[in-house]
Amino acid sequence: MSEALLAQEVGAAPVAVPASGAVQFWRRLRAQRAALVAAGVVALLVLVALAAPLLAALEGQDPNSFHPALVDSASGGAPLGSFGGISADHWLGVEPQTGRDLFARVVYGARVSLGVALVATVLQVSLGLLIGLAAGLGSRTVDQVLSRITEVNVAMPLMVIALALLAIVPAEFPRPVLIALVVGALGWAGTSKLVRAQTLTLKSLDYVSAARLSGWGTWRIARRELLPSLAAPVLTYTALLLPQNIVVEAALSFLGIGIKPPTPSWGQMLTDADVWYQAAPTYLLIPAALLFVTVLAMTVLGEGVRTALDPRTRSRLGATGPGFLRRKKGAAT
Repeated sequence: MSEALLAQEVGAAPVAVPASGAVQFWRRLRAQRAALVAAGVVALLVLVALAAPLLAALEGQDPNSFHPALVDSASGGAPLGSFGGISADHWLGVEPQTGRDLFARVVYGARVSLGVALVATVLQVSLGLLIGLAAGLGSRTVDQVLSRITEVNVAMPLMVIALALLAIVPAEFPRPVLIALVVGALGWAGTSKLVRAQTLTLKSLDYVSAARLSGWGTWRIARRELLPSLAAPVLTYTALLLPQNIVVEAALSFLGIGIKPPTPSWGQMLTDADVWYQAAPTYLLIPAALLFVTVLAMTVLGEGVRTALDPRTRSRLGATGPGFLRRKKGAAT
């Protein structure tokens, strides 16, 4: 039997009815152990970001207090003690030169790195969805104009344009908001091309033609008929955009035009740590490891979402559970 069928009794005769799409999605995702582990890691990181003030208060520190007594001024500001000054009061040690608590800055930095990536991704997907739908459902002229604009956007080097825009904006403008807006406004083309291609395929189907013949307007057809079918590919692409935007934020901060001190950010920490990798290696390794784990977990989760939404494709991770493989084999027979 297919996993999409549930047994339901009507009187004395059992009738097989299809399970809801959400139930099917959860079953396929649950069968992928790597995706579940990645989802747990992402959930933990989000929880840490949301609870940053509570975690810093639990340690008894804050991200911006200087502790000059905890660094060795004679050596240029290297942390005193082993492993970057790790102690009962400073769980991950302290920052070189300033003595600021590294644990507090890491958990507050998670807020900035994840928040910027999330806002940029939402903006990218929203713009791409609107422009892609307009191109796919509009007239030939509208489609050609929007397609040319999309191609120009694809050709523009994101990092170079972002560098130029971030360099000329006044410093008073909140940097996390600015980075999210710039990355979101420049990175919508991929979503737009995906949505346009899917829309051109869907609008030729019978149920969309029937809706058009019944007198429905263009945007009502888009809202009622096309958007549900576009949910799977758009959600999959969104899950893969998030880790990309985390890397972009970190890269901009590493280049010195991203998040500015004293606001903590993982990328900004890496910028400051490039001269301390010998004297205080933990100051470099901790934010680098967190960035690596975050991007890896989100990438694995995005791959799991893609496979769960489209059961015809097999996960490139090869991480499906044995139960899932048995069900696929049974369905095929």
